[in-house]
This record gives sequence, structure tokens and C-alpha cells, in this order.
Amino acid sequence: MKMTFRWYGKDDPVTLNYIRQIPNMTGVVTAVYDVPVGEVWPNEKIKELKDEVHSYGLDMEVIESVPVHEDIKLKRGDYQLYIDNFKENIRRLAAHGVKTICYNFMPVFDWTRSELNKELEDGSNALVFYTDQIDKLDPTKLSLPGWDSSYSPEEVADLIKSYQDIGNEGLWDNLTYFISEILPVAIENDINMAIHPDDPPWPIFGIPRIITNEENLDRFLALNDDKRHGLTLCSGSLGCSTTNDFVAMVKKYAGAERIHFAHLRNVKIIGDDGSFEETAHYSSCGSLDMVEILKAYHDAGFKGYVRPDHGRMIWGETGKPGYGLYDRALGAMYLGGIWETLEKLGGK
Repeated sequence: MKMTFRWYGKDDPVTLNYIRQIPNMTGVVTAVYDVPVGEVWPNEKIKELKDEVHSYGLDMEVIESVPVHEDIKLKRGDYQLYIDNFKENIRRLAAHGVKTICYNFMPVFDWTRSELNKELEDGSNALVFYTDQIDKLDPTKLSLPGWDSSYSPEEVADLIKSYQDIGNEGLWDNLTYFISEILPVAIENDINMAIHPDDPPWPIFGIPRIITNEENLDRFLALNDDKRHGLTLCSGSLGCSTTNDFVAMVKKYAGAERIHFAHLRNVKIIGDDGSFEETAHYSSCGSLDMVEILKAYHDAGFKGYVRPDHGRMIWGETGKPGYGLYDRALGAMYLGGIWETLEKLGGK
């Protein structure tokens, strides 16, 4: 596997100089962040980003994410223009050496949490999802890191209503059309397209979500048999639902060579109402067995990209919630140690 680290560009307090000091770190996962959603990324910006990353001895082979415009998901307005722009971004990224593009089809909201800096028992701060808090929130006034903040509350309300109107099957129809349009371009340019599951994997605020469980992942992959049509399998997203057997998913989809990118984090499931807390990567800190997860990847011969996903804020660090340096670096070392052990033991 190839260990990578999420990097948010020159404004990220976690610098490339820090990232390259993490043992076994091969590259960063990044994007062009200052171009509006739906527009074509200028070649000079892609090149500048790649050159900056390469100057620190790191690779830039994974882009996370190329955002999918809401008009595409709703198949309305300028959806065809935005799809054409998405295709051009695939071509341009391939020309600059990118091998995998992570994207998602989550309506309106990306990953959703009720608190960004919940103090855990050990004094660290973490992202949490408490259902009773979510139920009290006004979705038109929410803002979380990574979300598209260009919409007004009125526009968000309109989007929510539009998604409620089309429902699950309407969203499936629009995703099917999107894949039929972009995948031939990805195949032509030898790019792996890796959809990220919904986070969390159930409807939020009455809005449909469809990349949520094994049945839906099977339905998604059945849209095209080409292996470049694949997954970003996220342990924290799918693993926060007790109905998902995440280890079995890894065995199934890695064995079929349909996982192109792995997000590895632990979560602690709280009660039975969907609440959870993000924790340290160490297995006993949460509800997921990271050794079994990595063993499933190893036994399947996985050679793709991984990254330590959201980390806590520890040792007084402040910064982008979920994306500090210290805990993710600890996670990278923990995951790398498990992998080295599996390699030396032959996965037995």
C-alpha cells in the first residue's frame, strides 16, 4: 500500500515539510481549492501544485476531491456544462500524473458532524456526531470545513426540497447518467475514479443518501464493469453504522480490485441511535478492529493508496478540525506498523 496524507495547500498549517518527515509517507492527497465548484481547473494551478509537492520529495497521484456540482446531482440547470468541465478536469489531472480521483455524490452536505471540538475523556478534542444534537440543528445555517459555502440559506433550503422531491431513485438515475458520461474519459486517460461513501451513511435532514451499504455499493459498481470505476472505501464513514460489516466489505471489494483509495480511521459508536465519536486510530480506542481491516486489505493483495483519516487534536494543537498533524501522524505510524508486521508474517 502507498501511505499518503491529506494536505490543503499552502494555507494548511500542516506543511509539506512536516508531512515529509513522517516515515513511509509517499505523497499527499490534495486539490485546487480556490476554483469555484464546477469550473475547470487551470493547467497552471495544477502544475504549480504538483511542482510544490514534488519539491519536497512527495508524490501527487491522488486528488481529493474534484467536487461534483449540485446541478449534476439534481440534473438540472447547467448540469451538462458542469459534467463537461468535470471531464476536462479528468484530462488535465491525468496529464499532470494523477492516477486516482476521489469524489462523492452526497447531496448538499459533505461529511456531517454535530461538534468539531468535543473534549474526550483523555483531554483530546475530536469530531463527533450526536443524533440528538443533529435533530435540533437548522440545516440551512450549517457550515463545516470542506463544504461549499457559496450557497445562501434560501438556496440551501431550495436544494434540500429539490433532493427530497427526486428521492433515492431520482438520485440514482442522476448518478447513473453522470458515471456514463465521465467514465469513458477516465478510461481513455487511465484514471481510477473512486467514489467516497456518504458520511454518515444514512439520510440527513430528510435528504436521500445512496452510497451507504454493501447493497448500494454493489449497485454502484454494477453501473460499469471496468475496474477504473471504483471506490474510496472509508472505514469511518461506513464503519459508524452497525449494519455494515466493514471487514467483509474490504475483503469483497479489494479482492475484486475495485478499491482505489482507502481512508482509515476509527470511530466509537455511542448507543443505538446513530451517534458516534471519532477516536485515535488504535483499535481499542473505538469500535473498529484496525488490525482485521488491514489484514483484509493485505490478504487481498491491495497495492493502492491509503491515508490516515480524521485525527483528534492533541498536545495543544489547533487547526483545521480533523486535520491536525500529530494524531494523523501517529495514525500513519500505527497503520504502517501493522502493515509491516503483516508483510513480514505473510498475512498469517
